[in-house]
Amino acid sequence: MCNGNTKVLSTEPLSEAVWTKLVKTTYKDPKGVTRTWEFAERRTRPKGSDIDGVGIVAILEKETGPEIVLQKQFRPPLDKIVIEIPAGLVDEGETAEEAAIRELKEETGYVAQVLESSPIMWNDPGFCNTNLKMVHVSVDMTLPENQDLKPELEENEFIEVFHVRLADLWEECIRLDAEGYAIDARIANIAEGIEIAKKYKL
Repeated sequence: MCNGNTKVLSTEPLSEAVWTKLVKTTYKDPKGVTRTWEFAERRTRPKGSDIDGVGIVAILEKETGPEIVLQKQFRPPLDKIVIEIPAGLVDEGETAEEAAIRELKEETGYVAQVLESSPIMWNDPGFCNTNLKMVHVSVDMTLPENQDLKPELEENEFIEVFHVRLADLWEECIRLDAEGYAIDARIANIAEGIEIAKKYKL
């Protein structure tokens, strides 16, 4: 398993950060009461962009049924390996769709075609202002470039790519959680949505 020897060595208070800052805001509630709220603010959103990043729902078209591309990646805030979908930040002047195609190629090696994009989604609105769009892409497994994958990882990226049948995604999340992995909410929400669709025959 990649990330197998990775672990947090120490944690300490941070007085000045590069990527985020802590903010206290004062607001008035529906009853007219003045209150305060503490939250984290991302400092990397490109000028002129309304989003920070993208999550990528990459579906492999296979004869045995559609499969979703997932990743295992160590995340220091959790001190755990997290099961995630491919994702990344948007570069200046880049659309969500362009970022999704670029990030997917860099992190997994897959070349894909955009199907659709979601509205803007807020990751954890009670804690931070970080947002993203979910970009759905299709991966044609008959293309030669999708046979011999060549990810372009950065020096500090250690990503293990795997895929799971969409029909088995919920069960796989449960299994991976039991093995000690952390499950990113985005992939868990996709899995739950599939199960709800099955239950209510949508």
